Amino acid sequence: MKNNDGRFKKGERRSPKTEFKPGEHWRPVQSFREKTWLEQEYVIKQRSTGEIAAEFGVTDAAVIFWLRKHGIPRRTVAQARKIKRWGASGEKNPMYGRNGDKNPNWQGGLTPERQAVYSSPEWASAVRVVWKRDNRTCQGCDKRYDHSIPFHIHHIVSFQVRELQTEPSNLVLLCIDCHHFVHSPANTQRLFIKEGGQQ
Repeated sequence: MKNNDGRFKKGERRSPKTEFKPGEHWRPVQSFREKTWLEQEYVIKQRSTGEIAAEFGVTDAAVIFWLRKHGIPRRTVAQARKIKRWGASGEKNPMYGRNGDKNPNWQGGLTPERQAVYSSPEWASAVRVVWKRDNRTCQGCDKRYDHSIPFHIHHIVSFQVRELQTEPSNLVLLCIDCHHFVHSPANTQRLFIKEGGQQ
């Protein structure tokens, strides 16, 4: 019951069945919030914040928050690069020495043409249309642009098809992760990829 001024009487509990008990928290317990677990995984096992975040379905920022809160120093870029798993290097890498027209991704030396297109008013106009049409949202994973990761404009039909280079219907907004996926062998369904001229 309440007093005449509308406040609950001292010591009276309104809903004891649903109230928090001592030691309880509204958030479920997750290991990445604990200092000893973070030290073990981030410092000793040298896992990245991205790997830890992916395991718990949270953002990198959430893991970084708890590193800061517990006073665990973050790695510098140089330290991160030393422990990053880069794959085979030198002659052990199957792509070693395969540059220019020896590379399977060679597109006939389009770099100067790309630079000309990407600095043209037609491209700037197409980019504005695509960002507005796609509502600043990755069309692969529905992530909304928030400055945390880069977004790219992807050509559905290859850039090599000149008449479609700045055509908004041939362009789609993707976050960097989805853009990498689209161009990877894992994209077996060839999402956001069409052969030249098939619109």
